Amino acid sequence: MDKYTKSMTEGSEFRIIIGFTLPLLLGNLFQQFYNIVDSVIVGQYLGKNALAAVGATGSMTFLFYTLCLGLGAGTGILISQHFGAGNDQTVKKLIANSAYVILFFGIILTVVGITLAPVMLHLLETPDTIFGDAVGYMRIACAGTVAVAAYNWINSVMRALGNSTVPLIFLIVASVLNVGLDLLFVIVFGMGVWGAALATILAQAVSAVSCIIFAFVKFPQFRIGRENARFDKKIALNCISKGVPIALQNAFISVSMIYLQRTANLFGDTVIASYATTMRVEQLIQQPFISLSTAVSTFTGQNIGAGRIDRCIRGLRRSMAAMAVFSVAMLGVFMLISEQIVSVFVSDSEVISIGGTALKLSACFYLFLGTIHTTRGLLNGAGDVGYAMINGIVEVIGRIGFATILSMIPAIGCWAVWATSGLTWFITGLMSYLRYRSGKWKTHGINA
Repeated sequence: MDKYTKSMTEGSEFRIIIGFTLPLLLGNLFQQFYNIVDSVIVGQYLGKNALAAVGATGSMTFLFYTLCLGLGAGTGILISQHFGAGNDQTVKKLIANSAYVILFFGIILTVVGITLAPVMLHLLETPDTIFGDAVGYMRIACAGTVAVAAYNWINSVMRALGNSTVPLIFLIVASVLNVGLDLLFVIVFGMGVWGAALATILAQAVSAVSCIIFAFVKFPQFRIGRENARFDKKIALNCISKGVPIALQNAFISVSMIYLQRTANLFGDTVIASYATTMRVEQLIQQPFISLSTAVSTFTGQNIGAGRIDRCIRGLRRSMAAMAVFSVAMLGVFMLISEQIVSVFVSDSEVISIGGTALKLSACFYLFLGTIHTTRGLLNGAGDVGYAMINGIVEVIGRIGFATILSMIPAIGCWAVWATSGLTWFITGLMSYLRYRSGKWKTHGINA
């Protein structure tokens, strides 16, 4: 092993997973810092309607970004398994061919997002008062889809090779740049919500390009050579076959989030702003779950490749214990200071009241949300990606079903938006855990 890669097939499972999780968590927090800065600056300097316009695009841009994330994750699964098995030449071929796949899909998603932004926001029944700003924000955000795809790809490759530290360094630099550009474009240049979107995609592009250049200079696996760089249809299709189910899972989840956004839109600007604010907070709170899930996925992939299923099981058990502790701690925090947290984003008293209560409601279901992420990490890392698509379908049925039914009950009213998420987490978390207990994931590795 060189100094930039790490094998996870030997040593304490808990120490390896937590050690890998911490840089991921810091990176994800900085990435969420992009979104938080957008919301704080837009909410405090441009007002409630501008914040609602940004929030109204969130579920749709999330759809495009997570499609890229899913394709990158599929590549990471294959690379981690072959890296764990010691198949160095296959790793190099996977890196090259996955880059072609990611670039192709990134360009397509960029064109679709920019072209269809007004249509998509009309389907969401975005109010006329914020429609113009929402279209502008979404088009600029979607213009950066290629940068998002590139960053997620290089991140997935580095993680599969056991490195979660290098991407963090470049992401910190990009985060500082994002803050500066936000202040410059929104406050100094007066570019409105468009400036906030432009600041984010420029920062993401800087991070992606810097990381890719560093990888080609420092990582031996990126010294590919002409033979390994050739397009290989079989390998490209293998990347797609692993990535598409995860991308579809993300797409299904995004569709369900879009429907939930539509439900929030029906209750007016105040609820839209409240929902946008709670989404920003919950995206931040979810980062430990997401980071742990990614660490479990990489750990599982390498150990499945090495034939160490026993380590995979022990790793998941220890990860779920850590997740449970965090879930209970966050429940306590929100019960005490949820309103104060919401007030950081917006000064409107009604938004603060609704958002604070909504955060308390959602926190009651964090244990199930954490179960989704940890078990999903193991299943994806093992290559059990077929279930990923099923998992996504369950989330669609849950969110659409609960949102439709609960929003029709007058006594529940706007609280249907947040109750829907909690009940969906409960059902999906239970199904994911049962899938793990079935043991079917053990038969999906490259050695199976």
